[in-house]
Amino acid sequence: MNIISGAAMFAPIVNPYESSMTKEEKYKTWAKWTTKRKLLYILARKFPSFLPYFYRRSFLSGKHGEPEKLLSLSLIKKDKALVGDPIFKEFWERDVEESVRQGDTRAFVEEAVLQVSSWGFRLADLQVQKKNEGKGFLMWLKSLYTHSEREWAGFLGPIHIWQGMDDQVVSPSMSEFVRRVVPGATVHTLSGEGHFSYFWFCDECHRHVFSTLFGIPQGPLHMAAESPTSSEAFMQEITDVDTMHTS
Repeated sequence: MNIISGAAMFAPIVNPYESSMTKEEKYKTWAKWTTKRKLLYILARKFPSFLPYFYRRSFLSGKHGEPEKLLSLSLIKKDKALVGDPIFKEFWERDVEESVRQGDTRAFVEEAVLQVSSWGFRLADLQVQKKNEGKGFLMWLKSLYTHSEREWAGFLGPIHIWQGMDDQVVSPSMSEFVRRVVPGATVHTLSGEGHFSYFWFCDECHRHVFSTLFGIPQGPLHMAAESPTSSEAFMQEITDVDTMHTS
């Protein structure tokens, strides 16, 4: 059986209708979103049948435009600098062209609905806790006469979360919520970074992520000199003999 040794999350998005979120967490989550994006989630939650029309009027309209407008995103200057880069624009236009060519809204609708739906488990289930063996008088009586330790439940590996503190696509309040319901998670805040920027413009962020996940680099590898193969040794021996005869 494969064992997951740990989990890394980058600006994890949470269902904005999550019932266990506080009013303040919900307010912070919705506050910086564009009106169009708020409408997207409302439709996905209450009127998903209208979503195909929504996408045909925006992302699948056939117009390239600015990515943040078509995707209804709020971006800081650093993020806008990235999406405005010619290489990114070329990639974006090709991606849009392929999506428009297919003309199928089902995948977009499914993703939007999933973002506002219950997946059958809670984030709090990841928290390490004693496994509940049941309730009732018989279970209590059994616990008095058995000395076996209760099993641990939840995710036992480390959980790391990286969050740009100026992210307006996935609000930092979502990472704060995850930390609240999963106290064992470690949240790494990236000051001055948005949703995309630290993937491209922040070398220090890259070093921090990789050193956290894989350990501190020990420097370049020093390759040991390989011993010559038998054929190479044989050829060298012939060369040495020829040199001796020549001299």
